Amino acid sequence: MGSGCLKVTKYFLFLFNLLFLILGAVILGFGIWILADKTSFIAVLQMSSPSLKTGAYILIGVGALTMLMGFLGCLGAVNEIRCLLGLYFTCLMVILITQVTAGLVIYFQKETLKEELSRIVGSLIENYDPLNDDERNLQDAWDYVQTQISCCGWAGAKDWESNKILINQSMTSYPCSCSNSSKDFQVDTGFCNLDVPVNGTATYADWPVHEQGCMDSVEKWLKDNLGVILGVCTGVAVIELLGMILSISLCKNIHSEDYTKVPKS
Repeated sequence: MGSGCLKVTKYFLFLFNLLFLILGAVILGFGIWILADKTSFIAVLQMSSPSLKTGAYILIGVGALTMLMGFLGCLGAVNEIRCLLGLYFTCLMVILITQVTAGLVIYFQKETLKEELSRIVGSLIENYDPLNDDERNLQDAWDYVQTQISCCGWAGAKDWESNKILINQSMTSYPCSCSNSSKDFQVDTGFCNLDVPVNGTATYADWPVHEQGCMDSVEKWLKDNLGVILGVCTGVAVIELLGMILSISLCKNIHSEDYTKVPKS
């Protein structure tokens, strides 16, 4: 390979590693956001499922590793250090294999994950209590989800019939965050009272709430954005493959050319 091609390869690899630095910062920030977020569906999952918190720490670790790898790749490319380029190639290969493995696990375990989500949200709804300060953050997060997505319960509003407080009140109250009435827009937490309960009792069908469950809304969002998600994953994989090709190419080229430039004693 000529010196011109060597320089082009070197600077392309440098640019790719800048992308990895940025990508690592994004992954790191996403992991921190999952741990810090207290007002969305992520908070519900995080506080109910230790696996999500573990996943957040993994994201932080992967993000930090990606940033470190990008730095090493930049250093190795600019200074033509074969050891760093080899280490960079190995790290890229390990990360790519890990990503593919994780994707396959998620795909084949999606029904198990769905069941776990149903269990988590079902338990939250059943034990929802506006006066329970210990679970306030978790309950506020779920109220936020129902308000923003305009949904009620996980499978539907009927899920709330299992709530202990609503059972004691003969279903004459309903979750305010589920309301589809304009008068309840200012109240998005706790329970609201029905205006005219029938015979002192009611069912979820009497509530002025959204009929659609949050599970359908979440699945719809995933389907609507599936192309974007797959596009991002494919783009990351392509960048990693190109980085591997450039690094091994530059590494071989340095091996073949640099020793001829060593001054003889």
